[in-house]
Amino acid sequence: MGEAKRRKEILGEDYGKEGNIYPWLPIKKSQAQKFVQLSTQGAWIGIGVLVLYWVTVRLLGPSLGWWELNG
Repeated sequence: MGEAKRRKEILGEDYGKEGNIYPWLPIKKSQAQKFVQLSTQGAWIGIGVLVLYWVTVRLLGPSLGWWELNG
C-alpha cells in the first residue's frame, strides 16, 4: 500500500482538504500566503510613494520657496 492510500485511510473525509496554519487559528495556508504577497506589494507601493514625496520636497520645494520670497 502506498503512502497516499495510507494517508487517505487515516484522514478520511479530510483527505485533500487544505489545512489551517495552526489548529486553533482559522486561517488556511493559501490565505496566509496571499496576505504575505499583498503586504509585500503594499510595502513596495509605500516605498515608491515615499521616494516620490522625498523627490518633490527635496527638488520642487526649495525652488517654489525661492520664487515665493523673491517674486
